[in-house]
Amino acid sequence: MAEQQNANDQVTEDEMKNASDTAAEREVPEANSQTSDDGEVVDELAALEAEELIARIRAAQTKADENWDVALRTKAEMENVRRRTEKEVSNARKFGVEKLVNEILPVKDSMELGLQAAIELDIEDEAVHKVREGMELTLKMMNDAMSKIGVTEVPAAEGDVYSADLHQAMSMQEVPGKESNTIIAVVQKGYKLNDRLIRPAMVMVAK
Repeated sequence: MAEQQNANDQVTEDEMKNASDTAAEREVPEANSQTSDDGEVVDELAALEAEELIARIRAAQTKADENWDVALRTKAEMENVRRRTEKEVSNARKFGVEKLVNEILPVKDSMELGLQAAIELDIEDEAVHKVREGMELTLKMMNDAMSKIGVTEVPAAEGDVYSADLHQAMSMQEVPGKESNTIIAVVQKGYKLNDRLIRPAMVMVAK
C-alpha cells in the first residue's frame, strides 16, 4: 500500500515537473519575442535620431551656403563700390578743371587772334614789337600751364580728313581740287582734356 502511495507521489512529481518544463518552454518564446520587440524599438529610435541628425546637418549646410552666398555678394558689392569710388576720384582729379578750362579757352583764342593780327601787320615799331613779345610770352606760359593739366589741341588742319568725333562742320563747300570730306579751313581750334573732347574744332569741309 505504501509502495503504491510512493508510486502515485512519483507520478505526481513527474507530472508537475513536466508541467513546469512545458510552462518554461512557453515562457521562453514569449521572452524572446519581448527581446525582439525591444530591439526593434531601439532600432527605430536610432533610425529616427539618425534621420533627425541628417536633417539638422542638411539645414545647417543650407544655412551655411546662404551665408556664404551673402558674403560673396557683399564682397563683390564692396569691390564695385571701391572701383566706382576710385573712378570718381580719378575723374574728379582729371576733369575737375574742365569748367575752368572752358572759361579760359576764349581768352586764349583772343590772344592768338591778336598775336596773329600783330604778326600779319608787321609794323616796324618798337612799342608794337614789345607788345607782341609780351603776348607771345604770355601765350606760351598759358599753353605750358594748360599742357600740365592735360589740355591738348584737337588735330585739325587744312587737308585733314573730317571726323565727326573731333570736328564740327560749320559749312560744306565744293572746292575744285579738294577731295570730298576734307578740311579746307579751320575756323576755331578744338581741345581735349585728358582724352575727353571738351570743344570740337570748328572747320569748313569740302563736299
